[in-house]
Amino acid sequence: MLAALAVAALIAAPAQAAPRHIVSLNPCLDAILLALADPGQIAALSHYSHDASQFAFAVQARRFPVTWGSAEEVVALAPDLVLSNGASAVDLTGVMSRLHVREADFGVPSSIDESLAQVRAIAALVGRPERGAALEAQVRAALVAAAPRQGEPRLAALVFEYHGLASGPGTLMDELMRRAGFDNLAPRYGLTQTGEAPLEALIADPPQVLLSGRLAPNEPPWADRVLAHPALRALAGRIRRETFPEPLMFCGGPTMIPALAALTAARENALRGVSR
Repeated sequence: MLAALAVAALIAAPAQAAPRHIVSLNPCLDAILLALADPGQIAALSHYSHDASQFAFAVQARRFPVTWGSAEEVVALAPDLVLSNGASAVDLTGVMSRLHVREADFGVPSSIDESLAQVRAIAALVGRPERGAALEAQVRAALVAAAPRQGEPRLAALVFEYHGLASGPGTLMDELMRRAGFDNLAPRYGLTQTGEAPLEALIADPPQVLLSGRLAPNEPPWADRVLAHPALRALAGRIRRETFPEPLMFCGGPTMIPALAALTAARENALRGVSR
């Protein structure tokens, strides 16, 4: 609720000249900024944005500099707008205000509506409200396209990445799953939010569909120890494994479009019984 009020306040704020040097300190905000701002407005993105294993738009992001979020780095970029998310701006506490640089802090959206409100707020901040409206229309079209057809069965599923992390109830991913025809089984495994799902519980009571990414090339071999566990592999006849790339798991904004497409493809493959 507080996050939604903060976004509403940003939208209602008096119009200012469009910023010319924007720094983003969070990968989810990076994605929105890339979709809305002119390339010449972007001074730097977060360091996560160049890592394809963590960021869905790494190819587009690699044309821009990155920052690790230190006060020295950000000040050196001479920004006139800094987009941050609580934890990503710890080193900047009080710095931007003392330099009279505008800083907009955004929380983690827990619903589609909250995410679209962030899109509108950032579009207003960067002086491109029409692009925000266009992106919102694209997301809403993707939601319509992802909706199950009449009479199509829903599937019990879990978004489960190779570190054992599962998307819990009350999250943006939970809503995207539901809109795409999946029932999120995270609560069955004791999760009240996103966290580690006990492998033992998963093996004892497997979902119909396990949505998971693949081990990234730069990850150490032991990182896949959860999804590669022999007991989980032994469930091959009782559980469907469908691909859901980890970079699509956490962010909203434009990331919702490929996330919905991936969920739709996974559902259709699972219903057809075609392995991926």
